[in-house]
Amino acid sequence: MTFAARLVVGTVLVLILAISVLLWTAERSLRQDLEGDIATSLEGEARLIGEALPADSAEWGEAVRRLAQQNGRRITLVDRTGRVRADSDFPEGPPPSYGNGAGRGEIRAALRGQIGIAKRNSETVGRQLMYVAVPGGPGAVRIAAGLSQVDEVVQRALGAVAGAALLALLVGAVFAFIAGRSIAQPLTTITAAARAIAAGSPPRFPRSGVPDIDALVQALRQMHRQLADRFDELRREQAESAAMVEAMIEGVIAADGRGRIVTANRAARRLLGYGIADQLPDFAELFRVKAAREVVNEVLRGEVVQNRQLEMDGRAFMANARPLPAGGAVLVIHDLTETRRLETVRRDFVANVSHELKTPLT
Repeated sequence: MTFAARLVVGTVLVLILAISVLLWTAERSLRQDLEGDIATSLEGEARLIGEALPADSAEWGEAVRRLAQQNGRRITLVDRTGRVRADSDFPEGPPPSYGNGAGRGEIRAALRGQIGIAKRNSETVGRQLMYVAVPGGPGAVRIAAGLSQVDEVVQRALGAVAGAALLALLVGAVFAFIAGRSIAQPLTTITAAARAIAAGSPPRFPRSGVPDIDALVQALRQMHRQLADRFDELRREQAESAAMVEAMIEGVIAADGRGRIVTANRAARRLLGYGIADQLPDFAELFRVKAAREVVNEVLRGEVVQNRQLEMDGRAFMANARPLPAGGAVLVIHDLTETRRLETVRRDFVANVSHELKTPLT
């Protein structure tokens, strides 16, 4: 997954989490506020009903029925013993299954002189109601209202918030994608530049406008200049070393850790009978003479060979070999044929001169 895709996915997940928390918090807060307003309104209505009840208790049933029709509420009157004296939903009186009103928490609170508030599903009407009971009338006046309007308002509000949140989610995803591309594109170019540097090709450095990315580009550009300078210096040193090796009268042969010859100067090729363009065999197969092969085997085992006398094809050589730290070895061979010939000539000359000098004396 690309950086831009990861950024978009991460942003969307964070926004979804934030929107979920926002919707949950907004739903709870809005519902609490609306239900609080309804409870306050029901409390006021209950107090007014308690004050407006007729003095004759026989008229309470008709009074609460009429008031309930006017405001769409359910009204219940309970005396101090908890017995229901009137209920707008039961003009003829509550059924036996209704029980004592004092069993309801809101009514118990009102009978103690407090304001009782409860929210539950009504078994008689089959929907959720909010109950508010206040002291008044024969003992307590309870008024109930459905919460369907609260649910509708909350759903509409959440729908509006969810729509805005969805739009914000889409906008956030688009901006995250654009931001990811703006960051990922320079990073891709930087990666290509680094690969070009590794391959020895001219790199192309981007300009992103992002300070952190530009700082990275500047560091990479400086590193490229330093590497280029160092490579130039190494190439000069390598060229100088190659020129020195090529100019030596001794034969110089270097092999890598796998025994492949990587360097052989003109003197070495001439001494071994190879032309400049000839393909050289591996280091271990370079010599046909057993003594020379022993020198190669010893140095490949990590041993140092010094001043080893060799005879090859009627010529005399001196070999010096040393293993390299990184693997492989270097071998230097010196042609002693002419030197030995001159020594032989010198010995013969000395012998002849001595003989000539001795003869007259004799």
